[in-house]
Amino acid sequence: MNLTNAQLAFVLGRLLMGVNFLMHGLVRLPKLATFRAGMVKSFADTWLPGPLVGAFATGLPVLEFSVGLLLVLGLFTRWALVGGLLILLALVFGTSLQEQWDTLGTQLVHGLFFYLLLLHADQNRLCLDRRAQ
Repeated sequence: MNLTNAQLAFVLGRLLMGVNFLMHGLVRLPKLATFRAGMVKSFADTWLPGPLVGAFATGLPVLEFSVGLLLVLGLFTRWALVGGLLILLALVFGTSLQEQWDTLGTQLVHGLFFYLLLLHADQNRLCLDRRAQ
C-alpha cells in the first residue's frame, strides 16, 4: 500500500499514542491496589472524596489499556481518540486540583496530540476500521 505523508504521519501518530496509553494501563493493572492507594493519598489535600478518587483510579488503567489497544489496532479509532481526550480531560481536572503544573503541561501536550489525530482521522490507514467498511 502506498501511503501519502499525511496518512503515514497519522498511522505512526496513532500507533505512538496507542502504545503510550496501552503501556500506561498495562503496567498499572498488576499493581492496581498500590496504584489506587497512591492516587487516593495524592488527592487527600483536595476536596475530592477518597472513594471517588479510588473508583476513578480503579477504572483508569482499564480505560487507558482499552483506548491504547483500540488505537494500536486502528479499531473504532474515532471513538478511541474521543475516549483518550475525555481521559485526559479528567486527568487535567485532577492535576489542576493538585496544582501540579509541570504534570499538567505534559497532559496538555498529550491532549493536543489526541486533538490533532482526531482532526485528521480521515487519514487513517493500516487499520481494522478500513476492513470493516
